[in-house]
Amino acid sequence: MKLHVLEAGDGPAVALLHGLFGRAQNLGTLARRLAPHYRVLSIDLRNHGASPHVAGMTYEALAGDVLETLADAGALPASLLGHSMGGKTAMAAALLAPAEVKSLLVADIAPVPYAHRNSAVAAAMLAIPLDRPMRRADADAALRDAVPDAGVRSFLLQNFLPGPAPAWRIGLANITNAMPDIEGWPDFSPRTYAGPTLFVRGGLSDYVLPEYAPVMTKLFRAPDIRKIADAGHWLHADKPDEFADIVVAFLQA
Repeated sequence: MKLHVLEAGDGPAVALLHGLFGRAQNLGTLARRLAPHYRVLSIDLRNHGASPHVAGMTYEALAGDVLETLADAGALPASLLGHSMGGKTAMAAALLAPAEVKSLLVADIAPVPYAHRNSAVAAAMLAIPLDRPMRRADADAALRDAVPDAGVRSFLLQNFLPGPAPAWRIGLANITNAMPDIEGWPDFSPRTYAGPTLFVRGGLSDYVLPEYAPVMTKLFRAPDIRKIADAGHWLHADKPDEFADIVVAFLQA
């Protein structure tokens, strides 16, 4: 399935893949930093942004969408950079089609299953009544108990369309149904990826733990692992300049 793409710049192709409940614009600061020297393709993954809403969100399917979209754009092989769910998608693409991935940068996620609160968050979003006029402030109030962090609510509500006929711009029901796949990780063995690989983790995040190193090195040959000390899971937003410096240095190596 071909996905919606925001494209800028010219040069070697770099694809940027956002995380769960995100969209291509979330990595806009990085895209602008790279565009003077690279062809940057910021992609809305399925059920997100302006891409189609369809059932099924296995990482094989998500990676297939990305590879098809890049092939259609004449942008393969490409370097892939993904954050969180986008990082898992990038890893899956590298394992499924290693010849099409020049290099791989994974931001604050590991190739392991997770058990986070995303299902509860999605359920709270689905529970917001859409059969009456609603302001963004009303939706924010409805999410407050399930999502106490105001910054996270603001991030989620980028997907909310207020007004007399409120709606979600994302395929929320599809995402909710696919949460076991999104938080999981399939068994790709015996596949491996031998290209340049960098994992960047937030020092304040618990998404990439030391005990995950064996599976990371099993799937990806001698990956580099870097830490941004004062960044959380959204490290590209917490420390945009430091994150961009790391990305540029990796792509230029």
